Amino acid sequence: MFVIALLPVLLGVLVGWGGYLGWREKLPRDRGAGVRTAATLRSDEAFRVANRVAGMPTVVAGGIGVVAGVAGLLMPSTGGLIAAAVIGLLGMFALLAGGGVLGHRAATAVPAPAAPTGCGGCACGGGGCGSATTTANAAQ
Repeated sequence: MFVIALLPVLLGVLVGWGGYLGWREKLPRDRGAGVRTAATLRSDEAFRVANRVAGMPTVVAGGIGVVAGVAGLLMPSTGGLIAAAVIGLLGMFALLAGGGVLGHRAATAVPAPAAPTGCGGCACGGGGCGSATTTANAAQ
C-alpha cells in the first residue's frame, strides 16, 4: 500500500518543480514541460508569460499531491489511503488544468511577433522573397 501513497508524492514533486521553474522563468521552451498551446508557442515572450502565470497554481498543485500522499500514509485503513490518494490526485489535476487555462489566457494577451519583411538572404524562392527564381531564370 506504500506504493499507492507514493504515487501522489512523486507526481506532486514533479509537478511542483515544473511550476517553480515556470514561475521563476527558467522553464526551457524546447522541452515538453509547461503550458504548450498554439498561443504560448508562437514566441519566447508568450511562453515565458504563460508559464509565469501558470507557475503558482502549478506549485500549489504539486503541494496538494505531496500532502495527499502523506495523508494517505497516515490513514489507518486501506480505504482511507486510497481515498486520500484519489482525492489528492483529482485536486492536483484540477489545479493544473486551471493553471494551464490562466497561462493560455495570459499568452493570448501578448502581442504576436512581427512577421519578417523583405529578403533576409534565405533564397526561399516559391512564394517567398523571390531571389531564387531570379537566379533560376538567369540560368535558363
